[in-house]
Amino acid sequence: MANGLRLIYNHPLMLHTFLDFFFPRHSLTGEEGQWITDAEREQLISHPVIETKEQLRDREIHFLDEIRAGSSYHDCPLLKKAIHTFKYRRVRSLAEDLGTLILIIADWEEGTVLCPVPLHWTRRFARGFNQSDLLAQVVAQKGGFTVAALLKRTRATGHQMRRKRRERLTAVRGAFRCMEPRLPERVILIDDLATTGATLDACAEVLKNAGVKRVEGWVVAHG
Repeated sequence: MANGLRLIYNHPLMLHTFLDFFFPRHSLTGEEGQWITDAEREQLISHPVIETKEQLRDREIHFLDEIRAGSSYHDCPLLKKAIHTFKYRRVRSLAEDLGTLILIIADWEEGTVLCPVPLHWTRRFARGFNQSDLLAQVVAQKGGFTVAALLKRTRATGHQMRRKRRERLTAVRGAFRCMEPRLPERVILIDDLATTGATLDACAEVLKNAGVKRVEGWVVAHG
């Protein structure tokens, strides 16, 4: 029995067959057999949201110059389920569909660098990946951008979804550190979701203090 299990785990195709038998895949609307169907993919339609610098300052976001989202949760109801499945059920393959939504609102400019919002190592270890990394790679490959890990998260900050707005704004301050001495003039922070914008703004503060002139946040969804 032990040798049989070892054979399964050493063979990727057999491993997926084994897992699908005992833990069958269910799509975003519950269909068995795949993580997302063609019909569901057609429902992930972009309804872009753009917040300008003036709008961000009005709601106490002090360093970001702009937030662009592929869609809002309100206009694309299935998107919330897709992001939750991607992150918490660890379905990496959904990065392709979600990253494409970011690409729709991307504004290419020579010298632009994409920077995934970093996870603390404990969160990354538990999840197995950083969703922002995967999204950034999709956007870079399809849009011709450069990706660079410019930031490091220096302490765990917990789950933002459990906090009120004021708590979110203060929880992530000072939680990031710049990793590169030489930085581009324009940096695009990539993440899956923007709600208060607190995490993006904390990243932008560090980059601005290090000399970056313009920092934007590009995300899949605006919550």
